Amino acid sequence: MIGVFKRRHPQVYGIDDAGQLMFGRIGREVLATIFMLYWIFVAGSAMLGISIGLNSVSSHAACTAVFVAVAAILGFFFASIRTLGKIGWLAWIGLVCIMTAIFCVTVAVGVQDRPAAAPKGGHWESNWKLFKHPSFVDGITSVSSHIFAFSGTPAFFQIAAEMREPKHYTRSLLTCQSIVTVTYITIGIVVYYYCGSYVTSPALGSAGILMKKVCYGFALPGLIVTAMLMTHIPAKYMFIRLLRGTKHLNSSGIVHWGTWLACTGSVAIIAYIIASAIPVFGGLVSLIGALLGTMMCFQPYGCFWLFDNWHKGKTEKILKWRLMVCWSVFVIVAGTFMMIAGTYSSIVGINNSMKANGDSSPWSCADNSNSGSAGH
Repeated sequence: MIGVFKRRHPQVYGIDDAGQLMFGRIGREVLATIFMLYWIFVAGSAMLGISIGLNSVSSHAACTAVFVAVAAILGFFFASIRTLGKIGWLAWIGLVCIMTAIFCVTVAVGVQDRPAAAPKGGHWESNWKLFKHPSFVDGITSVSSHIFAFSGTPAFFQIAAEMREPKHYTRSLLTCQSIVTVTYITIGIVVYYYCGSYVTSPALGSAGILMKKVCYGFALPGLIVTAMLMTHIPAKYMFIRLLRGTKHLNSSGIVHWGTWLACTGSVAIIAYIIASAIPVFGGLVSLIGALLGTMMCFQPYGCFWLFDNWHKGKTEKILKWRLMVCWSVFVIVAGTFMMIAGTYSSIVGINNSMKANGDSSPWSCADNSNSGSAGH
């Protein structure tokens, strides 16, 4: 939908521009705010992931709150590089590191006798189920986590705008999303098949302490790159909005650099607060997917089609038009339902996790990787 909307409206370079086109100034500001919050929250989840990784490889050598602060400092430092486009190769290194870690844990759980969190004595078989009966909260929380995994689509506007051949956008999108989806499904099925209900969160800890150290050793560079990029994106948006139309935007003076560092610093601080205040990784991911991810990949896209095609129904209401109207409305309604139900379920899940693990609390020094536990 992004590619089609972009071709019809070349002046649109981001989801905020699309919001202004459809709903005026209010639409622009609402979607811009959600856009920034989304990336800031994702940066927070990356910082939390870094703290888990540092706890894992160091066997909880320092207070978790210190590791989160270290992650925030790293995110701020690297995100403050103004020529980020020239070091885009770091993103490839991060991708390779993350994929290596994921494949390592996938192979490890397959060759081990049982997952690390499973009972140690006697015969053990995976308790995986093709169909289960989760509670409403558990079911919606899981769906919200999947939404998070696919909610980075607003960034595709910039990709479509910078392509030499915009007509190749759909082909590139299908290739990219097919690879991502197949990877998600394959890794998820294999790990769940061998671990059952004993999959840890994050899953890199499912194969035991040694493999967790190895996996996070590979994953940490990728997590740092993620924190860098996710801090840079909203900071750059804020920076351009603040200095647009002034001589300071393209200069290298004190105002230029002061504003830039203030933007990256404020984003890093907010992300740090989020990572420290919500120390449950799975809960934070599902909360982001429900509260902000839905507005990034559900409601706006239903509105895109209706905005471009509603007028066609005044002249000829053919079956295809009716079906697409129904589908667009369904996407908007489904996104709104998931936003409300998912946010509620995620908050309940976070509270339940904190109650179940008394050490899990905001700004806690407790080990969030369970490195001292044989079960993980």
